Amino acid sequence: MCRAVSLGRKLWGLSGDRPTAESITPSSPSLPFLQEEDGSVGADSFSPRRWRNRPPGANWGAFGDEDQRGRLNLITPERRRTAAAEVREGIAFCLSLPLDHPGDLESEGRDGPPSFHPVTRSGKVYFNFAMDRLDPSRTDVGCEEAVLIYPHHSTRWEALSHKGALFDADGDGVPECIFYNGYPVVDPATGQGTQGALGATALSAAVMAETAVQGRGVLIDLHRHFGNERVVVGYEQLRRIMQTDDVMVEEGDILCLRTGMGRLLIRAGGRPDPTLRDACAVLDGHDPHLLKWITQSGVVAIATDNFGIENATPLVIAPGLRAPGPALPLHEHCLFKLGIHIGELWFFTELADWLREHGRSRFLLTAPPLRLPGATSSPASPIATV
Repeated sequence: MCRAVSLGRKLWGLSGDRPTAESITPSSPSLPFLQEEDGSVGADSFSPRRWRNRPPGANWGAFGDEDQRGRLNLITPERRRTAAAEVREGIAFCLSLPLDHPGDLESEGRDGPPSFHPVTRSGKVYFNFAMDRLDPSRTDVGCEEAVLIYPHHSTRWEALSHKGALFDADGDGVPECIFYNGYPVVDPATGQGTQGALGATALSAAVMAETAVQGRGVLIDLHRHFGNERVVVGYEQLRRIMQTDDVMVEEGDILCLRTGMGRLLIRAGGRPDPTLRDACAVLDGHDPHLLKWITQSGVVAIATDNFGIENATPLVIAPGLRAPGPALPLHEHCLFKLGIHIGELWFFTELADWLREHGRSRFLLTAPPLRLPGATSSPASPIATV
C-alpha cells in the first residue's frame, strides 16, 4: 500500500567479456553516477530535496534534482544532427500498428480497442453532417467524433510515471510509492493526482513530448535469428547477435528491438489468438548482465514490437516460493532507476526488411508521444527515415 509522501566505447556488448561492476563505472562526464554501493549518497555528491536514499544502480540526480526527462537529456542538438545524417534515401516508414490492434485480448478490463462516441451540434450527431440542415445557404459537410483510447492498448510510449517502486527514499524506514528521481505521482499531502484519483503530478507523457523525441534509432533484428519462437534473450545472446549483424549502439541512441510480433498482429487483423502472447522473443529482465549492459550502453529509450519487452515474473506464486522484488525487473531498471523510456507494440517489419536489404541498422527516428499532461503512457506514431 502506498504512503503519500568508460562510456567512450562504441561497440557495447561486442567484446567477449561480460560487463562487470568495474566496467560500469563511467569515465564520461555525460552520465555521472554518484551512487554508493548501498544506494546512499556519497560524501562527494549532493543532497537532493526529495530523497535521501536512491536505489542501488540508480542515476537519480545525474541530470539535476528537478529532472523529469531522464536519459532523453542525452539527445543533444549535435546528436540530432548525427541522426539526421542517417537520412540518405528520403524513405519514411510508419512504425505504428493501427490503433485498433492488437484487438480484443483478455486484459481484465484494463484496455481495449478505441471506441467512438458521437459529437453533437444543435442536438444532431455531427458526422456526415450537411450544414444546410442549419443554414440552407451552406454547402459544407462536416464530421467529428469523440474517441475513448486506452493508451496502453497499442503502439505506445510508457512515461517514467508508468512504473515506480516501494522504496524508502526519504530515509524514515518506511517504503513509499516513489518513481524516477524520487518523484511521487500524486500530491503527498492529499494523495490526489491532477484529475482526482488519476493523473500523474510529475513524469507524465507530456514531459516526454516536450523533448520532441527525435534522435538516432538502432535496430536489432531478433526475429532474423529466432523467428517466431519464444526465446528469452539475455546478454550473451544479444551480444552475439549484435556481433553477427555488426550492430553498433552508442550513447544517446534509441534501441529498437524487432521480434516479429508486429507482423503476427497485423496478420491477425485485430482478432489475435491469445496464444500470441507467448510468441516471439523477449528480453530476460532477470539477467543482471543484461541490465548492466543497458546501464553502460547510454541508450536513452528502448522500443520493441512485442507486448511487454521482457519475461514477466508470474504475479500469482505459491506464498512459500514468492521472493521479494518486481514482477517486471527490466521495467524497474529502466523507468524507475535510470529514466529510460520504454516503447511497446511498435511495428518494425517493413523497416527491418529494408535495413537488412541495404546492410544498415541505423535511422532517424521521430517519435513524440501525445503532449497529454498527467498521462502515464501515450499512443505514439513513430516514423523512421532512412
